[in-house]
Amino acid sequence: MIRPGRGGYGYERALGRAGLSPVAGADEAGRGACAGPLVAAAVVLDPKKPIDGLDDSKVLSAARRQRLHDEIRARAVDVATVRVEHDECDRLGMHQADLHALRRAVARLEVAPAFVLTDGFPVDGLGAPGLGIWKGDKVAACVSAASIVAKVTRDAIMAEYHDEYPNYGFDVHKGYCTAAHQAALEEHGPCHIHRRRFDNVARTARVVSS
Repeated sequence: MIRPGRGGYGYERALGRAGLSPVAGADEAGRGACAGPLVAAAVVLDPKKPIDGLDDSKVLSAARRQRLHDEIRARAVDVATVRVEHDECDRLGMHQADLHALRRAVARLEVAPAFVLTDGFPVDGLGAPGLGIWKGDKVAACVSAASIVAKVTRDAIMAEYHDEYPNYGFDVHKGYCTAAHQAALEEHGPCHIHRRRFDNVARTARVVSS
């Protein structure tokens, strides 16, 4: 029986008892942003060495996310990340870019998983059986860990982009569609890393160029 809980290891332990170990969790960050890359992470944890406090990355403070990220990197069996750049997100569309990123992240693991848990929806082509879990980043430890790694990795990328494009405030909103970001778009137009498929970006591009 699986007894999921916030940041719990119930899924990993149940799958292990069924002979499906190791278990990887995979999640992404940046799907809803209109600028910057999509980042996916895959993480294999050791249920015998639990990490306390794992949760959906979005509900954690930046300082707590960073501490957990560092602990995951130090204690996980394996961690892999990939980034799908803004232009590839435009070419594929966000859902296909999401699937592509998750597959690539799992494929980059050096420890091949026997089972893969993903957040929200199932993903085919992972090279192992898998299960999409509603709110997986809150109830499965390996998915929570992947959520945190993806978020912290992407936030660092966007902070670097702020140095290159200081007019947009990427260090604050990380490319998501906030009011401040929209105001910067309307004043300056899109920069190189904006996703042209997003309506708000395409609209401001037409206004600035007209």
